[in-house]
Amino acid sequence: MTTQQPNYSWWSREQRPYTRLEMVVDGMVHVVGLLVALVAGSFLLSYAIMETAPEAAPALTVYLVSFVALFVISMAYNLWPVSPIKMHLARLDQAAIFLFIAGTYTPFLTLIGNTPAGMIMTSFVWGASLIGVALKLIVPERFGRLAIALYLAIGWSGLLVFQSLSQTLPDSTLMLILAGGVTYSLGIFFHLWEKLHFQNALWHIFVVCGASLHLWAVIDCMVIQRL
Repeated sequence: MTTQQPNYSWWSREQRPYTRLEMVVDGMVHVVGLLVALVAGSFLLSYAIMETAPEAAPALTVYLVSFVALFVISMAYNLWPVSPIKMHLARLDQAAIFLFIAGTYTPFLTLIGNTPAGMIMTSFVWGASLIGVALKLIVPERFGRLAIALYLAIGWSGLLVFQSLSQTLPDSTLMLILAGGVTYSLGIFFHLWEKLHFQNALWHIFVVCGASLHLWAVIDCMVIQRL
């Protein structure tokens, strides 16, 4: 009787496993991202709550929790050895991306939350993201490339309410938001280039840079521009 081997195709690197050096570099990139989230995020939350934007505390908390969760789960998944646990971490990793996209939008959308555009956009972003979470938790082996398209579609959907945001947000904040979006989009090129050495670390560098630009955008509109 033959023993059926587990299918690693959608969650492991069976074709070209990462080298030890690639794993170390990728782990260092994740640590940097986590430090950015914890240090700059703590400054943002404490200063905004105490001084400049106490009304935004719930939105900022949702955003920062999703930020920290993304890098904790991603680091656990990418560094964990191939095993059933890694398969479950892969589900959480891909689902966390959807939550992080919605979480990142939340502070900005609260500023136009009382407008029809703000309410529609908030419903769309969170609705689409929760659908993405459900798909990744229930049928993670399917819709692989489609999920990337969905990430991009939700991420760039803010262009639909750009006029409303431009009337509310400072120009500097808008430029940081756009720069972060472009950075994420460029990083997908490395995410898909699986045969490139250090491909995963390069992709995560773009993620850290994009997330940092968006964090700076939140600090800009919630703290700096309100001083």
